[in-house]
Amino acid sequence: MEGVTAGDIMVPLDNYPHIPYWFTLRQAIAEMESSPITKDGQTTMARMILVFDEKYRLLGLVRRRDILRGLEPAYMLDSPHAKREYFKLDVDENLGEMLSDQGYEKIRQNAETAISEVMQPILGSVNAEDSLLKLIKEMVMHDYHMLPVLKDGSVAGVVRTVDVLREVAKVIL
Repeated sequence: MEGVTAGDIMVPLDNYPHIPYWFTLRQAIAEMESSPITKDGQTTMARMILVFDEKYRLLGLVRRRDILRGLEPAYMLDSPHAKREYFKLDVDENLGEMLSDQGYEKIRQNAETAISEVMQPILGSVNAEDSLLKLIKEMVMHDYHMLPVLKDGSVAGVVRTVDVLREVAKVIL
């Protein structure tokens, strides 16, 4: 663990799903499906996709739940200004079957929404030379699940909490 840096344990950008901001939700889903992350012999689906502009500058990220929220048909949403209370519905349980064709069609339509409509801002990053201790501090203090890793001012990869925990496990187990 001593001497380990973000650059040592990051998933290189080439191995992490990333898309331009004009891609659609459908294209983002396809990218997630076709870009499993394999590291240290384990394969997982990414929890997030990085979003870039035309000059490959990092604009934001999209989580799986952001994509699902973007697909949600409007009739399932409360007013945009009201606090949402998920699953607080008291309706006929057969309503879903009656509306399923309409609902799935609306999801297909919403899948053509630009990813920029649902992306979240990047709130933090680390440098490739940053220590494992700094990664732990940043992730815990700000509740980050993933941090972009910068090298020479550009995104070189990402560090996920699972990468940090695996490195910590080498020391304590």
